Amino acid sequence: MSTVKQAIKTRSSTRGYTSQPLTSEELDALINAGLQAPTAANKQEIHFTVLKGDAPILKEIEDEKNRLRESFSPQHNFYYEAPSVVVLSADRTYKWSALDAGIAVENMALLAEEMGLGNLIIGCIYDVLRGEKREYFEKALRFPEGYEYEIAIAFGHKATEKEPHTYDAESQVTYL
Repeated sequence: MSTVKQAIKTRSSTRGYTSQPLTSEELDALINAGLQAPTAANKQEIHFTVLKGDAPILKEIEDEKNRLRESFSPQHNFYYEAPSVVVLSADRTYKWSALDAGIAVENMALLAEEMGLGNLIIGCIYDVLRGEKREYFEKALRFPEGYEYEIAIAFGHKATEKEPHTYDAESQVTYL
């Protein structure tokens, strides 16, 4: 078992998964990590839509992403064939929803790393789920009334390994 510090240091975006599905215990633990995330004013406005990687709506989202970008990636879809995808939505009138969703996703990503699972935080479908087909996708993903897409995350057992990203603390941090 890793520590939080180790999970932060070793976590990277997984872009290759085995076909092995997550167990219900694994998935429940990941969702609970998101639910336990702090939210502004303890509003707890984040909603989690949990999908299997072969859910037809994910193919529709992929197709719309490719149409909007006028591109097609023949090798992988936006969630790299992960067996589980969680789409987070939140109250569209609450100014802190995007921040709260980001915190929830980070909790989930770090727990996945601790559990030895791969994960990929997904923002590339923002234009799809906030675009001209917004209402269709909100209904298909069963968002609560008045909620909109904020962020998504994919989970699965790693088929590939990737080094964590590098950074330059000297240029990225200012101490006053």
